[in-house]
Amino acid sequence: MSSENEQTGGGADGAPPEQLALIRDSVRKAKTPRAKPRTWRGAALAEELPVARVLVDKGVLHLDRYFDYAVPEELDADAQPGVRVRVRFGAGRHRVRGGRREGGGLIDGFLVERLAESDYSGPLAALAQVVSPEQVLSEELLGLARAVADRYAGSLADVLQLAVPPRNARAEQRRSPEPLPPPPAPEAGSWQRYERGAAFVESLASGGAPRAVWNALPGPQWSEELARAVAATLASGRGALAVLPDGRAVARVDAALTSLLGEGRHAVLTADAGPEKRYAQWLAVRRGSVRAVIGTRAAMFAPVQDLGLVALWDDGDDSHSEQHAPQPHAREVLLLRAAQDKCGFLLGGWGCTVEAAQLVESGWARPLLAGRDQVRAAAPLVRTVGDQDLARDEAARAARLPTLAWQAVRDGLRHGPVLVQVPRRGYVPRMACAGCRAPARCRHCSGPLEAPDGGSLNCGWCGREESGWHCPECGSFRLRASVVGARRTAEELGRAFPAVPVRTSGREHVLDTVPGAPALVVSTPGAEPVAEGGYAAALLLDGWAMVGRPDLRAGEDALRRWIAAASLVRPQSGGGTVVVVAEPTLRPVQALVRWDPVGHAVRELAERAELGFPPVSRMAAVSGPAEAVADFLRTAELPVEAEVLGPVPLPVPAAGRPRRTGAPPPGEQWERALVRVPPGRGAALAAALKAAQAARMARGSGSGPGVWVRVDPADIG
Repeated sequence: MSSENEQTGGGADGAPPEQLALIRDSVRKAKTPRAKPRTWRGAALAEELPVARVLVDKGVLHLDRYFDYAVPEELDADAQPGVRVRVRFGAGRHRVRGGRREGGGLIDGFLVERLAESDYSGPLAALAQVVSPEQVLSEELLGLARAVADRYAGSLADVLQLAVPPRNARAEQRRSPEPLPPPPAPEAGSWQRYERGAAFVESLASGGAPRAVWNALPGPQWSEELARAVAATLASGRGALAVLPDGRAVARVDAALTSLLGEGRHAVLTADAGPEKRYAQWLAVRRGSVRAVIGTRAAMFAPVQDLGLVALWDDGDDSHSEQHAPQPHAREVLLLRAAQDKCGFLLGGWGCTVEAAQLVESGWARPLLAGRDQVRAAAPLVRTVGDQDLARDEAARAARLPTLAWQAVRDGLRHGPVLVQVPRRGYVPRMACAGCRAPARCRHCSGPLEAPDGGSLNCGWCGREESGWHCPECGSFRLRASVVGARRTAEELGRAFPAVPVRTSGREHVLDTVPGAPALVVSTPGAEPVAEGGYAAALLLDGWAMVGRPDLRAGEDALRRWIAAASLVRPQSGGGTVVVVAEPTLRPVQALVRWDPVGHAVRELAERAELGFPPVSRMAAVSGPAEAVADFLRTAELPVEAEVLGPVPLPVPAAGRPRRTGAPPPGEQWERALVRVPPGRGAALAAALKAAQAARMARGSGSGPGVWVRVDPADIG
């Protein structure tokens, strides 16, 4: 037992003082100490600025504040703002010796600042340890993390867990390379295809801070164009940051930057690099050795010095939304950085989200568009197959491949690979009536019926096997696959074109590239590999399943995925053809045929403004058990303008399936309420939700059924 556990009047187990004295004496005489001192008892304090303000690594909202600690003289030199420290946390006022608080468990934290005196009237505990003298938390990063925490009703500690990677001692001990001088300004290159593209690059190279929403032309040139924007920023002596949705996109921009600038000019921050390499790259950026960073969503907090440009590619991709609390979106974080650092901003993609259209509509950013002649020269020919075409098509009634799509595949295979996009992975995920197409439901729980791996018919909710199903609408006993997975589609196409190799790309195995030889490439949305020389044709199957999802962003997301796949196809002048199986009158289908994602986003924005939906308004989702949600909404002091929609029950997830972030546990029934406020009141809504959640945790309600609060949810139904 260590001496700091001494208590007057006996030990914790009721042992007499004489027995404790004997134990202490035996510890002193031992050759090796059995316990380390838990506090700096008796140590002299630092002469100057003896108080350290520390942010402890406690992600609970009611402890989202700074705590003051005394700085021992031994730690005075290393205890500088921004270093990692360890402190004792949780000791009460009754554990005081020599005017200092003792006890409590060791916990990590960051030293935020040094002060001459504390505004806390009680005794202060001392810093237990400076983990490393490396100052990893700068004032700019701390300010950004605080802004993100306030916007998303989260804690500062949770944001810093996302912003500062875990320490690696070996990486920290290595010296970072010397910074290189600024490179020469690059040529505009393919940016000249856009009406203001060359001016945008010139502005970055001259030290300007332009803000633009970039609607990229189809084709592989986007990575080179993004690299030129980064290089132009480096030429002005400033830093640049580019965030991309996945490792494949990072690899393409990495190759383009290396080809343009050479080695050593930029750092790559991805989880695939491993903890040591990633932390070494992060330290090189923090120390100013590297001025350019590219990476996935974790790179949105990269501590780039003298930031001149923040760029984001494909902001509609789900990967840009962080899954850990408080679930910030990379687009919003980069917008905060652009405002905080007064730097340039570039939001690019083949498609256009409603949020991007709002930035242009408000005048905060300028559009970077190509003329219609450039669009027609770069885009493939898009053709549609609707319900009326399928009804007249004998081949479509017998199989899933309409005659038009069959001809496009046959003609495309003569000149190169053909891409087939399927909305689902796997093997026949959902079943429907073959006569009236009504969804097949379980007789016991009304859950969707499935045929996994082409086997027996089972319920996706309760798991019961269904042997005698018949349609309650038309009485038919025949079933069809409402959405056939990628594996089943690959089998069907393999039988239809037996001499052609078939490749699949999906969540389990994602292909990066495929050769330019004739082949069928079956892929789920977002996993499409790049073909050498581009695809000769593309089929976008089951489009109605993507457009018909019960979500506010269904049309926008379907168009974004279609355009992303069609952008990999050769231009119309090179014979490229895209066939989309969806109703031609739908707005996303029309936007794809015209290749006008910007017009689609503008019309969506106007409709949402009329209805009061995001991003025109600010919205938060509160989900959990019914009683917990009702109690939370009853105690929260929401703004007077707030409107509560719901609550409504959430679907019960099936057991054995991956649980989505914020979804109820398998078998539990949750409800969700949406809280909406008009523009300009988002900060007040976030503050009210954070205060209500903090009060709930402080009074012990956090130990019961949880309430999940998410500001600006990506999917709101």
